[in-house]
Amino acid sequence: MPLALFDLDNTLLAGDSDHSWGEFICRHGLVDAAYYQARNDAFYQDYKAGQLDVMAYQNFCQELLAQHDLEQLSQWHQQFMHECIEPLILPKGEALIRRHQEAGDQVLIITATNRFITGPIATRLGISTLLATECAMQDGRYLGQSTDVPCFQQGKVVRLKRWLAEQGLNLVDSYFYSDSHNDLPLLQQVTHPVAVDPDPHLRQLAEQRGWSVISLRD
Repeated sequence: MPLALFDLDNTLLAGDSDHSWGEFICRHGLVDAAYYQARNDAFYQDYKAGQLDVMAYQNFCQELLAQHDLEQLSQWHQQFMHECIEPLILPKGEALIRRHQEAGDQVLIITATNRFITGPIATRLGISTLLATECAMQDGRYLGQSTDVPCFQQGKVVRLKRWLAEQGLNLVDSYFYSDSHNDLPLLQQVTHPVAVDPDPHLRQLAEQRGWSVISLRD
């Protein structure tokens, strides 16, 4: 069964769900907006530059999760989905997912954004398998820090290879769709790397290497 791997942010979504969550919690007064926005924006610039300290970022953005129970967090996330995520979902992305599913491919999302944010988004997109940066939990509450290998850059390869071994699958005739040069380690592992509305660095590399370049926005 061929695999079709999808990055999430700026690939299947016309924006970044992690950054949007930060803006949502600032707008609704759930954090000190001035402090959080400045830190969130700085981390996002580091991400785009390929210089993100992913553990520092995840521990920063997961602090809020430790301060509230799951019921409250779920209510906020439902509101976040309605206000922020639904407008970012790309119909062409949904159609591409369906084409792979109808072809009998195993479809999964692999994302650096944490599971709290992305789990409901994957469900909304009809994808049951999600590899994401994990959130530590104990006794039914979040601990406010990341756990396991972050699903970022080379970490995506590590996490995917572990999952493949567990499932008895391989990357023969596999696809990976991504917008970001941060995903080069995984793009270089698959049979069919596809640059989706790519950042300038990834676009240049994709054109040099003869990879497919597509848009899900036009």
